[in-house]
Amino acid sequence: MTKRLETTQLEYAPKGLIGVLTPQANTTVEPEFAILCPPGVGYLNARMVSAKRGMEERLADYGENIDTNIDQFGNAPITALALAVTGASYLIGRDAEDALVERIRAERGLPLVTAARAVCDALALLDAKQVALISPYPESLTAKSAAYWASRGFSIGDIVQLQTDADSFHPIYSMPSDAAAKALAGLKNTGADAIVLLGTGMPTLAPIAQCAGSGDWSADWSGPPVISSLFCVAWRSAAAAAGRQPDRADLEHWLSAAHWGGRLDG
Repeated sequence: MTKRLETTQLEYAPKGLIGVLTPQANTTVEPEFAILCPPGVGYLNARMVSAKRGMEERLADYGENIDTNIDQFGNAPITALALAVTGASYLIGRDAEDALVERIRAERGLPLVTAARAVCDALALLDAKQVALISPYPESLTAKSAAYWASRGFSIGDIVQLQTDADSFHPIYSMPSDAAAKALAGLKNTGADAIVLLGTGMPTLAPIAQCAGSGDWSADWSGPPVISSLFCVAWRSAAAAAGRQPDRADLEHWLSAAHWGGRLDG
């Protein structure tokens, strides 16, 4: 059983070690965690595996088998767990998700940061009430996503559903980051308090950095804050791994891309 231990003896993770739980074919989580993790915070990755063919069936499997997935870390000195998949939360719902987080904390002595709850934490710090969504999901999962955010107390405004390539190895993981970037332009002046780029498999760091003024095409971005599922779970779990609660200043520092923007071209 994984237990919370001191990590000061770890060469590459003196400020905390995150155990990241990643969907089996996701090609985005590990690269973006490597870009986002601040100095001193490290991570280990475990793949969540399901034999189910349908996307929603696999997502349900990930939630049901979370203990088996966590056990992959063995006795590594993990200080926080990150569930780097948002769709599982939509399916189990708010109450079951909250109960799962509390059970893991009670049984393993570890904070479990789910991507969905991390997004909620970011939106709360941004005082966001009305949220616009950019979704790479199929229509059914997009609807479940909107219902989940509403259950958390957010008003859902515009939803942009991106076109995916059904002939690729995976319709979401194979999307380029400019798919999200192009969708942002249409949401700039819709009155949303924040824009959420959904799905931990869709690359989102380039458009977030560009909206922060770190890129050329949108250096004059005047729209609302832009966050993503993967960005939020990395931000929130890095704080949890270091044993602290993030505040708005911390979130704004991350959104500025100050510590990670230069790694995008690396």
